[in-house]
Amino acid sequence: MVSNFGPPENRRFKLPQSVLVVIHTPALEVLLIERADAPGFWQSVTGSKDTDGESFRAAAVREVREETGLDAQAPGHHLIDWELENVYEIYPQWLHRYAPGVTHNTEHLFGLRVPAPVPVRLNPREHRAQVWLPWAEAADRCFSPSNAEAISWLPRLGARPAP
Repeated sequence: MVSNFGPPENRRFKLPQSVLVVIHTPALEVLLIERADAPGFWQSVTGSKDTDGESFRAAAVREVREETGLDAQAPGHHLIDWELENVYEIYPQWLHRYAPGVTHNTEHLFGLRVPAPVPVRLNPREHRAQVWLPWAEAADRCFSPSNAEAISWLPRLGARPAP
């Protein structure tokens, strides 16, 4: 886990490389979770790589587990690398989490197909609520334009055959 607490010489910053995992059903129902630190900000699972050596896939599996309690590698769950990346400017309120001078993040996209809307266990430090919505409603509810765009691709990308 990356910490920004303590004296500057002991501080570790988030890497500007992250994953976005759109969790969805075959019927294109999408799981959204509401940020605890920003009520009203709904999103898919997202998070930074812990180290430069962590693969995007490993980060996706870890973030899904940390944020929802789901095992992305469980039978019937299909984690699919969409082979897409977004580069975006980091929101000003979160710049302090990154090293000085870092202003942009590269986000790698995945879909996680689950058989049906499943109950999730949220980490209360990170998220406060969850909802399963049809894909178009989920896209409309996202605060992040890149997350909304990723969900809007779901009718095409979510139809890919499972590995």
